[in-house]
Formats: sequence, C-alpha cells, structure tokens
Amino acid sequence: MVTIGKCSFEGPYANTAYLQDKSGVYAIIDDRSSSLIVVDAGESANVKSRIENHERESCWTKNRIGTLKVAVFYTPGLHQAGRMQIEQEIRDQYRPACGVR
Repeated sequence: MVTIGKCSFEGPYANTAYLQDKSGVYAIIDDRSSSLIVVDAGESANVKSRIENHERESCWTKNRIGTLKVAVFYTPGLHQAGRMQIEQEIRDQYRPACGVR
C-alpha cells in the first residue's frame, strides 16, 4: 500500500498481472529506489484494460528514471465524476509529467 493524496492505493505493482478490471483511480509511478514520483494519474471503469492499452505509455517511459509501476485505488461505489475528482486532486498535488485534465 502507498498513500497518494488522501487515498491508500494498492501497489505499486511492476506489471498489470496484479490489477483487476474494476473501476478506480490509478497512478503511474516512477520508482526511484529512494522515492516514488507520480508520472501520470487517471481514472477508469476498467483499470487493468486501460493501463494495458494506454495512449500515454510512451510519455511514461520517456519521463522515468527508475522502474515504472502502477498503484490503484479501487472505487466500486463511485461514479466517474467521483473518480475524476480524486484524479484531479492527485494532479493538482503532484503535477505529473504526463497527461492533463
């Protein structure tokens, strides 16, 4: 578990095998051994599929120094607007290099 913003995220995981296709908010993390840097954040009704087919993957790779990982905060009781609010709070706090919302 890792705290990102106000939420406890599962992970970070080095591959998508540990992810579920459930609704949630995700953070793409650059694991630099001594620190975790948020490279991107997003939300999806199907987190695993979204991460595996993401159009910003090249941006993640370009902006990493360590190992790319993903952390997820699953939100089964939250609609898209609620997920987007959490995503925006993360973007405002961490100012990730990839993606703008």
